[in-house]
Amino acid sequence: MDTLTTIKNIASNFTYEGELVGYTELKAGNINTTYRIEYECGSKTTAYILQKINTFAFKDPAGLMNNVSLVTEHIAAAIKARGEDPERRVLRFVKAKNGTYLYTDAEGGAWRSYLFVGDCTAYDKIEDPKHFYEAGVGFGEFQRDLADFPAEKLVETIPNFHNTAKRFDTFLASVAADAAGRVESAQVEIDFVNSHKDMCSAIVEKMESGELPVRVTHNDTKLNNVLIDNASGHALCVIDLDTVMPGSALYDFGDAVRYGACTAAEDEPDISRIGFSMELFEQFTRGFVEKTKENLTREEILLLPLGAKVMTCELVIRFLTDYLDGDKYFKILYPEHNIVRTRAQIKLLCEMEAHYDEMCDFVKSLID
Repeated sequence: MDTLTTIKNIASNFTYEGELVGYTELKAGNINTTYRIEYECGSKTTAYILQKINTFAFKDPAGLMNNVSLVTEHIAAAIKARGEDPERRVLRFVKAKNGTYLYTDAEGGAWRSYLFVGDCTAYDKIEDPKHFYEAGVGFGEFQRDLADFPAEKLVETIPNFHNTAKRFDTFLASVAADAAGRVESAQVEIDFVNSHKDMCSAIVEKMESGELPVRVTHNDTKLNNVLIDNASGHALCVIDLDTVMPGSALYDFGDAVRYGACTAAEDEPDISRIGFSMELFEQFTRGFVEKTKENLTREEILLLPLGAKVMTCELVIRFLTDYLDGDKYFKILYPEHNIVRTRAQIKLLCEMEAHYDEMCDFVKSLID
């Protein structure tokens, strides 16, 4: 069956108005299969996203969509309560004809659809430091608008995704198994992870003790998951909600900083190029704290830099574990790709550790 016929068949199960007049496959994501489709109704043309959920990555698409619908409806209500228009500020999902937000095809494929948000940009890299400030605003607003949402209503779409203590245990098992025969060549990196064992459980233990509250978290806070309005240059909408689930605000803050404040690519082989930009850290942090300081606890805000270290350490562990296992999880471009990623994240973590007091002082200055 050709792509157009497939799209027509799937789209006929959603409550669109008018006739399908065009489609384009979007290649930006690497998990789900995504199409931009256009429907014409009279003189009006409306664009939608039609997306097939990757059920290998997400085993419970119904639970995932329940999470997404609960969260987007709550955000829309919060925006309205402030007297603002939620139309382009939150994803708006289209119901299937079965009355839910999920359609399952004859082969078991899981599909969903939402209105396309136009006249905005998802930046893959920071072209201007203010973009990272706006990303902080966007993810900060996400935290603010969900601060009163009961996180226990959400399922874990990927269980223990940011449980770094469990990831450390998995790493130890991979070292013991040495399935790919790579332990000897990676001993320096293995020793580094072992020296950071206590860091791996730092956030988990604080959550278990109640020192850090469980909140709704996005869990994939890359720059390109905040849409920036083309006209105003301001954060508009947080997207890619598949990993929304219970967690710590430190996770979202930390992963955004890990990804955005690094001076080189995540897989840069020349570690001399890898540094930690305090300028970019301050831009994101200022935006994030501006929007969350009335909702997060003082302890959470003061511990935000810990989130950056822990999330970077988690990526060290994930890349190294996959390398030791024989590259089963992450896509690789060459045999050493995962160990190169590991070394890059180790260098970044060392840079963060060197700037840690400065990071903490800056955060404290925003709330004192």
